Amino acid sequence: MVRIRFIQAINTALREEMQRDDKVILFGEDVEASIFGDTRGLIDTFGSRRVRNTPICENTLTGMAVGAAASGYRVVLHMMFANFIYTGFDGIANQMARMRLMSGGQVQLPLTVIASYGGGRSNAAQHSDTPFAPVMNLGGIHVAVPANPADAKGLLKSAIRCNDPVIFLEPGGRGGELGDVPDEEYLTPLGEAAVVRRGGDVTLIGMGSTMRTTLQAADMLAGDGIECEVVDCRSLAPLDEATLCAAAACTGRVIVVDESRDRCSAASHIAAVLADRAFGDLRAPIKRITVPDCSLPYAPASESHLLPDADKIVAAATTLVRAGEVT
Repeated sequence: MVRIRFIQAINTALREEMQRDDKVILFGEDVEASIFGDTRGLIDTFGSRRVRNTPICENTLTGMAVGAAASGYRVVLHMMFANFIYTGFDGIANQMARMRLMSGGQVQLPLTVIASYGGGRSNAAQHSDTPFAPVMNLGGIHVAVPANPADAKGLLKSAIRCNDPVIFLEPGGRGGELGDVPDEEYLTPLGEAAVVRRGGDVTLIGMGSTMRTTLQAADMLAGDGIECEVVDCRSLAPLDEATLCAAAACTGRVIVVDESRDRCSAASHIAAVLADRAFGDLRAPIKRITVPDCSLPYAPASESHLLPDADKIVAAATTLVRAGEVT
């Protein structure tokens, strides 16, 4: 095991996959300068033919990525902020997600879109969204949401090797977080959740950026005698429904923590799946901890008030468990 930072794990995955396959190319906004640090040094190793800055025009970028992938390259497109997915959405929704179907399976698109999402950095409304719902809904695109360096590396390697488009969303502001990463070659499968903590009182389901606060809440609840089953989704499309249902059945009480806005969020979809498939195992209503249906403000105090945090999770879990004890 080696202990490295989140951005180093992404950088290592990119480097290893580019060394493994000379058809892997990387382009996007400021990938040479690497403002986030995740593409640092790659141009020095692989040169400007495989690592290339592009103009800031996201609709052009997504169209370029589709064309290059359809022509036989394994494309990694770095869009910097996840909000920019909106301005490149035609290429994503009408081309990436549809090309295999509309070509009768003749065209594969081995294409990975990387973008940083979420609040907590005072980047204001146009740079702080968590756009899980729009990309989950497309049907034809995988969505990966790593929460730690090991999964960041493993999921990105799986994404690059996948013959279908993958949206790889890295939690903003978490690039410096440390974690243990295996030395040997490994892949984290797309569509496979992970149970990261066992407990019998309440199930906490998190994803990407919310896993840190979810685990903090589990520690706080344990100090109060409430043991949590904690699940990291890791992928939102495909979604590991079997693991989520089993975790729900383990405790009968479920809280889903998601940095998306509440309406039509990933948490809403997961709650619907559990209400459908695990209804007989539930002992209480499913609770969602999300962002209110508004844009995230610039002001740090206002922004933090809207984001999921450990205190909100603890309050919800305590209410669920104590209500069950009364009845």
